[in-house]
Amino acid sequence: MSSTFKDLDLSYTKDDFTSNQEVRWCPGCGDYAILATVQRTLAKNAIPRENYVFISGIGCSSRFPYYMNTYGFHTIHGRAPTIATGLRCVNPDLSIWVITGDGDGLSIGGNHLVHCMRRNMNLNILLVNNQIYGLTKGQYSPTSRHGQITNSSPMGAIDYPINALCIAIASEATFIARTLDGDPKHMSMVLQRAMDHKGVSFVEIYQNCIIFNDKAFQPVTGRDSRDDRMIYLEDGKPLVFGKHKDKAIRLNRLKPEVVDLQDAGDGESLLIHHEDHPDPSYPYLLTQMTYPEMPVPFGIFRAIQRPTYDEMLNDQVVKSKAAKGEGDLKKLIYGTSTWTVK
Repeated sequence: MSSTFKDLDLSYTKDDFTSNQEVRWCPGCGDYAILATVQRTLAKNAIPRENYVFISGIGCSSRFPYYMNTYGFHTIHGRAPTIATGLRCVNPDLSIWVITGDGDGLSIGGNHLVHCMRRNMNLNILLVNNQIYGLTKGQYSPTSRHGQITNSSPMGAIDYPINALCIAIASEATFIARTLDGDPKHMSMVLQRAMDHKGVSFVEIYQNCIIFNDKAFQPVTGRDSRDDRMIYLEDGKPLVFGKHKDKAIRLNRLKPEVVDLQDAGDGESLLIHHEDHPDPSYPYLLTQMTYPEMPVPFGIFRAIQRPTYDEMLNDQVVKSKAAKGEGDLKKLIYGTSTWTVK
């Protein structure tokens, strides 16, 4: 997108993307950090502000379009990917962002999300995951932990949670990443990479709901534990982590395991990250690294190239017009595929 407008003299700041609407999230909500990071990231790009569109469903994070000084559409529950798909097919010049949550995107909107990703629509999907229904006051969501006590599961949730990145991989999304609200620098890098990607980008953002699920990710992302429980993925490099960068991941058959880096010898046995690996089984393996058994990966899980749905659709339209002309709507409606019921 940015190369399309590289000759324009555009200079933005975060304030240019800040609307005049009062931000109405709970004090301390992780969405504030996500909003600010999105605004700062967009300001770095030479794209006219009127070429951005933010489309959301229902949920706390779905208030996003009101707070962005861009075009936006607050749609209905779970249907943001569908609206975004239609918009993408008719306007190739827009930078389209879908803002959804673990409830909106993975429950009622799961079907729409899957088909948007499998079609490889050229747009960006941000799934804000706080493992709870925050807007409707603390019911368990599709990503809530098994056994989690909530307002709708007082004896513990008996559902097994959905792994959002697994859904993206099964849908063959071409760009898949994970970041967190507590690391704006990393989040900005991931958002920029998603924005530069041609095709669908799916980004899961760990977000803290301070009211209904406070510190849900603290065991992994907390300051006192993150060095030993998080891995930042770097393309072409081994998966190394730990406060002293003395631990790594290697494969034992098809199962990743933690090893001391000093015991790895020449390092040939270590798992090397390749974000452009064409086989989805590799990024899927990364999604299975979960706390407490394993450190949790953050960064770009997958980034491959594949023709986009909108490009292929527009190519078909051009070819059809060249072969058959512009067409006649009345003939189409009253053509051979219609009949009269008497």
